[in-house]
Amino acid sequence: MTRVLLADDQELVRAGFRLILELEGFEVVAEASDGREAVERAREHRPDVALMDVRMPAMDGIEATRRIAQAGLPTRVLVLTTFDLDEYVYAALRAGASGFLLKDVERDRLIDAVRTVAAGEQLVGASVLRRLLDRYVRGPAPAGAPPPPALGGLTSRELEVLTLLGRGRSNAEIADALVVSHATVKTHVASILRKCDLRDRVQGVVLAYESGLVVPGE
Repeated sequence: MTRVLLADDQELVRAGFRLILELEGFEVVAEASDGREAVERAREHRPDVALMDVRMPAMDGIEATRRIAQAGLPTRVLVLTTFDLDEYVYAALRAGASGFLLKDVERDRLIDAVRTVAAGEQLVGASVLRRLLDRYVRGPAPAGAPPPPALGGLTSRELEVLTLLGRGRSNAEIADALVVSHATVKTHVASILRKCDLRDRVQGVVLAYESGLVVPGE
């Protein structure tokens, strides 16, 4: 059974999500009305998924997401936002969120999203992620600048893979572009995430943009 934490400062929102999720067989193990409480509940209950509002008192959802990710908890965070392409969504993805949902999400979409994230997958479409990055990442790295420290340990082939990852390519597409096997690409991606201390592919895409490997609007 998938275990869920609900973090939102509006009690009615939490009650609505709880009702929907419990009717589908999910177990809501805890609720939180602010970010600090969300971190505490995540540490205490170690849920599979946290539905995390962004704008909350005491500590916002972005900082709560960052602390949950840094704590090494198994909890994967789904950010709740009011507006599509909210600037907070980009910050939350950098902090370690696995995806985002609009607060007016339809019932079936909410259920599918929780299942997707609980299974270890990301809930950010490639096109949406590119729009976010194009909007909030400011230009390429200066010409001739050395690679950012985070990329210092990567091989030349891993840099190629990270660049293609940043362009939204799937493992199969990366394998075709580099003329290698799908298994080889998976190995390279896993190595990149490990060396750069990244939680998932979404953070890999963000790193590719912020390091200048991929230029916004490219």
